[in-house]
Amino acid sequence: MPEVEASNGPNRMGVFMSDVLGEKVARIIGPSVSAMGYDVVRATLNGDRNLTLQIMVERTDRAEMTVEDCASVSRAVSALLDVEDPIPDAYNLEVSSPGIDRPLVRLDDYERFSGFEARLELHRAVEGRKRVRGTIRGVEGGESVAIDTKEDGISIPYSEIKAAKLVLTDELIQASLAGRL
Repeated sequence: MPEVEASNGPNRMGVFMSDVLGEKVARIIGPSVSAMGYDVVRATLNGDRNLTLQIMVERTDRAEMTVEDCASVSRAVSALLDVEDPIPDAYNLEVSSPGIDRPLVRLDDYERFSGFEARLELHRAVEGRKRVRGTIRGVEGGESVAIDTKEDGISIPYSEIKAAKLVLTDELIQASLAGRL
């Protein structure tokens, strides 16, 4: 089974999967992960025979994630999911940081990473484009993402964004090294 994503974009916690399963996993792990000082960035279920539940987390203080952070979250999430058992098949659990060229999954990510380059894939074409690459300008009207492309500026309803991620650029690397992300 390939990566399964919600057809209407990420939910409020940035969780991708089938709507029902994603919401169930979010309800199970969200409060505990948050109490530990982390935010769930994204959860995906990948694979055919060997399923992997990948959970990306970041520290709420935005400090750099360590291997110990991932291990701590992995132990807590594993225990929670063992009790609740939301995924009927056997799977491997993988907990990681989102990385520098991270996915953009919440509307506030577009404010947080304003000024950086991103690549977006849309559910339907907006202004004739289904894929957009450009510099994030932020959020307009609380519901649209503003992007400056090489050609022009475009405003994209957040609900039309299927997937998005930062593009690895020198500016992004420098900001990361300087602790500005």
